[in-house]
Order: sequence, then C-alpha cells, then structure tokens
Amino acid sequence: MQHANALNRLNRLPISRFHKITLLAVSFAYFFEFADINSFSTTSPKLIKLWGVTVNQVAYVTSLSFVGMFIGSIVASTIADRWGRKRALMLTTVWFGVFSLAAVFSWDIVSLGVFRVLTSAGLSAMTVVAVIYVAELYPAVSRGKYQAYAIVIGICGTPVTNLIASLVVDINDWTWRLVYLWGALGILLVLFTRQLKESPRWLESRGDHTGADAVLREIEARVSAEKGPLPEPAPPIDEAPAGKAPLRMLLQRKYLFPTLLLTVVWVTQTIGFFGYSTWAPTLLAKEGFSVEKSVFYVALTTVGAPLGSYLAALVTDRFERKWCMVAFGAVIAVCGLFYGLTFNPVLIVVFGFAVNLFERGYTALGYAYSPELFDTRGRSLGTGVSYGLGRLSNAAGPLIVAALYNGSGYQSVFLFIAGTWMVGAIVLAIFGPRTRQAAQQPVSDPETAEV
Repeated sequence: MQHANALNRLNRLPISRFHKITLLAVSFAYFFEFADINSFSTTSPKLIKLWGVTVNQVAYVTSLSFVGMFIGSIVASTIADRWGRKRALMLTTVWFGVFSLAAVFSWDIVSLGVFRVLTSAGLSAMTVVAVIYVAELYPAVSRGKYQAYAIVIGICGTPVTNLIASLVVDINDWTWRLVYLWGALGILLVLFTRQLKESPRWLESRGDHTGADAVLREIEARVSAEKGPLPEPAPPIDEAPAGKAPLRMLLQRKYLFPTLLLTVVWVTQTIGFFGYSTWAPTLLAKEGFSVEKSVFYVALTTVGAPLGSYLAALVTDRFERKWCMVAFGAVIAVCGLFYGLTFNPVLIVVFGFAVNLFERGYTALGYAYSPELFDTRGRSLGTGVSYGLGRLSNAAGPLIVAALYNGSGYQSVFLFIAGTWMVGAIVLAIFGPRTRQAAQQPVSDPETAEV
C-alpha cells in the first residue's frame, strides 16, 4: 500500500476502548504533571521558615524553573519528531518523575532549585508531546473534547497535591519532602507502554507508509471488533515525506504567523496562571495568614480546576475554540482582579475557585487549538517553540511579581496578572484563526490535508 492515508482513516473511527485506554494513559501523565508542577509553591512557605528562604529566592527558583520548561519544550519537539510521539511521551514523563524523586533528598535551596529546573524541563516536555499525541490519534470532530477530558482527569492532580501538602507539609521539619515523592509517581506511566500505539500520522510524515499502515490496521481491527464494520475513509492523497523540521522553518509565512500568535497566547497564559498559582500560598502567608491556612485556601480554590476542564469538554467541539478562549480569558482577568482586592477568606476561595475553573478550561481549549494551526511537519516544532517561549517568559514573571509586591504591595500583583489575561484575550480575538469548521471537513486534497 503506497499511501496509508492516516488522517482520513483515523477521522472515520468511532470512539472505542482503544481511544479510552489512550485517554487513560495520557490522563495519568497529566495527573502527575499537574501534581508536580505546584510542588515548590506548596512547600516554599515551609522552607521560608525552615531554611530562611526569602521571597526573592523563591522568585529565582521559580524563574529558573521556567527556563527549564523552555528548554524542555524545545527538546520535546525535537525528540517527538525524531523518535516518535509515543517514545517521547514515555521518556519525558520518566524524566520529570526521576528528578522529582531527586528533590526529596535536596539539602538546601540551591540543590532543590537545580532539581526543580530539571523536573520542570520534563514537565513542559511531556505536555508538548501529550498535546501532539492526542491531536494526531483522535478523530478531528471530537479531538478537542478528548483533549479536555484528559485534562479533566489530569488536573485533579493539582487539588489532590495541594490537599496532601496542606496535611503533611507542617507536621515536622522533613514531611514537606513527601510532596515531591508524590509527584515522582508519574514514572509509573511505563505500565502503559504496551497499550499505547505510535502515531500513524508521524510515521506517515517520515515516509514510513508501511509502518503507518500496520499501526492503522491494528487500531482498525480493535475498533471494528468492538463497534462493527467501519465506513470507508476518504481517498488518499499524494504527499511527500516531511523530513526534518529545522528551526528556521518557522520563519516561513505559513508557520511564522501561528507561532507568533500562539507565543502571545502562551506567554499571557503562563504569566497569568503561574503568577497566580505559584505565588498565592506565599503571598497569603506574607499577608498574615498562617502557612496551614494559606495552603488550605489555595487547595480549596483548585477544586474548580477539574470542573473547568470539563466545561471546556462541553464547549470545545460545539463552538469555535478561539471564541471560547477569548471569553474564558476575560472572565479569568475579572475574577483574578477581585481575588486580589479582598482579604475575606470566603471571597478568596470563591474568586480563586473561579480563576482555577476558567483557567483550566482555557488551557484545555488551548491544548486542542494550538496543534490545529500547523500541519504534521510543523506541528511538533511550532507547538513546542510557542509553548516553550510562553514558559520562558515566566522566567521574568516571578521577578516582576516579587518587585511589584515589595514595591507596591499585594494588590498590585493581581492587577498585573489580570492585565496579562486581558492582553491575551484581545490578541486572540483580533488575530486568531478559526479551526472548528476546517477540522470537521474530510481530507480530499493537499490544500486541506492538515488540521
């Protein structure tokens, strides 16, 4: 068979046990990514007391972690193109698990900072690969929903970790280490190795039509055994192998615009989200709340996160993703601003809950939207670079937050965070292309070959 026609063959498959097992595996990786990503913010109030860590030192560790995220995103795009989506997903998840385990044995803020940078590289790399993997394996008409479902399950890692931290961090002088041990359990993704399949679209892009066809036949056999005879796919198209994707390729017009647009989206999302989630426990503690209460309040607000991802799953394939993201971003800005204007514990939880709900919905929508702006050749590189630049931008974010807090006080931090969300929403509203209609059209010629 000369052409595996992976996109059309995958698009006509009904959702089956194969898709659900894949969803479970990706969700497992997301769960421990989200479990681990806030580990430092939940333990830093304790380390301020235990090791005499300053707010500026918290800012430096957090900033360097985002440099690690940038490097991880770029490396992820390279290994996902060279070694495949499945292998890259496994490698990046094991990487962040190993270095989260190493953080358990850190002896000062420098050693912990090094381990957090290396962990963060793996966290960001895994996210980039997982986004691409889901985008390439699920039917176009429902990939947004299942991308969001993966986040619904995965994001539960954040409130679970925060609740665990609120229970164990302050027991004695070493129990904060249990938070990092918990995050290291992502290594267990290796148990799913045999259940996951390589992306046929990646194999096809490498010119391995025989390999792509073999994987597709296996998937189709499993789906048809469960769901019955499958409809015929749209006819194949002639398409040359993609070959390597050098970084300079993003300077081409078809890749430059979406890369720049998504960079703005991920820069504003990163500064806006991590400015809130990373600093909320520490700033509440600095404003007079006890460590236990500050961590507990933030833990309560993160309960809204899974609900936000579920909300995204309800709207992502029903409405245009671009406009859903614009609306969610504007709501986050307003609720985040109100969060910073109150010291009432009930209102802190209410507005923090709303921020987490809509932010996680925004992120789930963004994970579905981003890879749709590129073809197979540019998908990994474009997604990785734009996502990585977003994470890199927050190397400056914590330093800005620390400067604002020290110079102008608590509320100025949340004015800044609200402003970043509004910038992202406005840019996306004006320049963001629509993808929903194109994603639902069958591929019959090279001009519409990729969504």
